[in-house]
Amino acid sequence: MALPLKKIRVGEVKSAIQFALNSKKAPGYDLINGKIIKELSLKGLQAITQIYNAILRLEYFPSHWKIGQIIMIAKPGKNPNDITSDRPISLLPTLSKILEKLILKRLLPIIEDCKIIPSHQFGFRRKHETTEQVHRLVHTIHKAMECKQYCSAVFLDISQAFDKVWHTGLLYKLKRTLPHAAYTLLKSYLSDRMFQVRYQEEYTPLHTIHSGVPQGSILGPILYSIYTADLPVSEQTTTATYADDTAILASHRNRILASRNLQTHLAQLEKWFINWRTKANEGKSTHVTFTLNKEAHCPAVTLSEKQISQGNAVKYLGIHMDRRMTWRPHILAKRNQLGLKLQHLYWLLGRKSELTTENKLLLYKTVLNPIWTYGIQLWGTASNSNIEILQRLQNKVLRVIVNAPWYISNNVLHKDLKTPTIREEITHLCANYHDKLVTHPNELTPTLLDEAEEPRRLKRFQPSDLSTRFS
Repeated sequence: MALPLKKIRVGEVKSAIQFALNSKKAPGYDLINGKIIKELSLKGLQAITQIYNAILRLEYFPSHWKIGQIIMIAKPGKNPNDITSDRPISLLPTLSKILEKLILKRLLPIIEDCKIIPSHQFGFRRKHETTEQVHRLVHTIHKAMECKQYCSAVFLDISQAFDKVWHTGLLYKLKRTLPHAAYTLLKSYLSDRMFQVRYQEEYTPLHTIHSGVPQGSILGPILYSIYTADLPVSEQTTTATYADDTAILASHRNRILASRNLQTHLAQLEKWFINWRTKANEGKSTHVTFTLNKEAHCPAVTLSEKQISQGNAVKYLGIHMDRRMTWRPHILAKRNQLGLKLQHLYWLLGRKSELTTENKLLLYKTVLNPIWTYGIQLWGTASNSNIEILQRLQNKVLRVIVNAPWYISNNVLHKDLKTPTIREEITHLCANYHDKLVTHPNELTPTLLDEAEEPRRLKRFQPSDLSTRFS
């Protein structure tokens, strides 16, 4: 027995509409968009609040708010005649998403107090970012290299993770972990959901959804986190999950034992996948051996009796990690990405553009700068020669923006345009990042601060060194 969910007040509904509702988002099948809702009077807000409280009291989610309208967005560069070339986008009724936001606000304290979500899950959690999760992996790999160990790591690709969630299994876990009132409401929320596909002015009949968390919903991500909360972990390995992106690392001086520990954990995961009707895509998963030994590789591992392909580098949460952790593949990938983006924007940033210098710099800061600064707290440990690859590109962009002649030095450009260099960005951003780790709510992140005090065998920079590296 448990108390019902907290009553919703008019002020909460008003705040959710004014500050959290995007007026530009497309409406659901009922055609009620955010702009219409924002124009409601006080009486309209009171009526919506009464409906929301009735839903909480009756623990029943309206069937008309459980209809998703699917529109197909063509993927660029794909065959238009192939059905897999379209990306389905689900549009849900706006009023239902506002209610979901208010329900989530009541569920999060319960989930945090009961510690339902494991510490290794960083996805869809407040104050948890991708950089911090990758930092955990980098810390484990650096520690293995310092101890002359092999780090055998597998990066798993879960097939249609959100679309294949087993409803019966999810309801079982919700009933086991949440109060009865929340469970009953979520059971009504998940059951008898429908969808239809819209193409131009044509509509398909309604079809029942039998699995998966609702795409485009507010509650979908947290429901998936609860569903995967009991993912097996092992004392012999390091587990890192960000939504459905899963990484398993095992370190040992003996490369055979490192892969054996990893294989034992994968066997446990395989049983979990079978029990909870989840499937990993072995073809898209990657096995990497992180070591300073140029020729050594850990023995291959298998999942569902299929060998996972081995590689010398892997992309995890947008950050490229090579087996020797030099960060060169990541920097080169960002260099190529920036080059392509610069080509597309050259008509705005180039010498013939009529934009003012201030607007060109604004474009640089909002479009180009975030591409290479992502993960700088980690790849900033790269060698000076690798960092110089991005520095040369940054100098080129600034020269293009102001059409600088050859005799103007790069230092003068950075000073006059008040644009920090790559090294200055590393120092500034990493100092803020270190302060953030000190007060981070996750119990696993404080161990990342210990790397500054650990004994060093290798003459390599660690993320904790970057705030003072170039000072």
